[in-house]
Amino acid sequence: MNAVSNLALERESRVGTIAFIDLKAQQKRIRQRVEKRLIDVLDHGRYIAGPEITELEEKLQEKTGAYKVIACASGTDALIIPMMGLGLSAQDAVFIPAFTYNATANAVLIAGATPVFVDVDPDTFNICPVDLQAKIDAVKADGKLNPAVVCTVDLFGLPADYPAINKIAATEGLKVFADAAQSFGGKQDDTWVGSLAPVSGTSFFPGKALGAYGDAGATFVQSEDMAEVCESIRWHGTDAQRRESVRVGMNGRLDTFQAAVLLEKLEIFYEELDARKNIAAIYAENLGDAARAQGGYARTENGFGYYTVRVENRDAVREAMGTAGVPTAVYYQQPLHQMQAFANYAPQGGLPNCEKLADQVLSLPMHPYLSKDQALFVCEVLQAAVKETAK
Repeated sequence: MNAVSNLALERESRVGTIAFIDLKAQQKRIRQRVEKRLIDVLDHGRYIAGPEITELEEKLQEKTGAYKVIACASGTDALIIPMMGLGLSAQDAVFIPAFTYNATANAVLIAGATPVFVDVDPDTFNICPVDLQAKIDAVKADGKLNPAVVCTVDLFGLPADYPAINKIAATEGLKVFADAAQSFGGKQDDTWVGSLAPVSGTSFFPGKALGAYGDAGATFVQSEDMAEVCESIRWHGTDAQRRESVRVGMNGRLDTFQAAVLLEKLEIFYEELDARKNIAAIYAENLGDAARAQGGYARTENGFGYYTVRVENRDAVREAMGTAGVPTAVYYQQPLHQMQAFANYAPQGGLPNCEKLADQVLSLPMHPYLSKDQALFVCEVLQAAVKETAK
């Protein structure tokens, strides 16, 4: 019997059941307060645009330092709405990393622009500034598109390299958007995610570090003009009195029930964030040479929406860990430029770092209710699985 099999037999007595994301433990902790919030909504009956929406927006603004926050129906809408506000066309290039969820590319296309896929840094998994500059230069040389926006993705919770990206954007005259769907709670140079770019969009999908009980999102903006445009587009493009359509818009509103849930989750979020950081520290100290964890940047704090490593023989390692009762996930098995929907935008020669990471990344259990013993057990199982699959 190998080491993985032995650990599988020991798991229940040693650490019990390990959850990849434990929403049940969190719900048990706050259920009474959430129920009270939901009853309040039932009592006042404002299921759309209830007072909880304004309360949530104001608290998110206070926490992040953003000029204004516009709550919306999903993380995808949180990007589409401000991109629509720029009035982009198919001649406008929006530079995005190809190693991310398809929502980033969908947002660009739905807003009417053209995505240009950029390779990522193999250590941080975030958009590579060197390749970004190369892709901008290539677009300018080709002359068919107008370089307009760079939309970063703070992958797995790590804010992108904004100092480098902002420098490039300033030189090239590009606007900077942040896809912060996974990084709420992260920081860079003592600035919270939500204020690291002129426009940031985050997701409150249930599995996020700050998640609703359904789809939800928010756009963080740093100017009054963009705030007014986003608020209008979110509500069918109407004016402030909601009488006349003054621009093309959409139904991007967040419903009041989800805001009520998020308000209670926000109350415990920063305590949970500390717990996530403690789990990440345990992983970093105990994984050894079994895997290579996602890197970071100076003066940057990861929000640890996920904890992701690189391993050889990833699929075999994942299977072995599963037999020992350790759940894992793979984000993302296919880069965007290799997907059928985006094939027309695939760069010649591919994007080697994106493609390699797609074969190697593995996300480990990460949530505030993971015990220290469970985290140590995850490390032990990963080490055993890597050694076993290398034979």
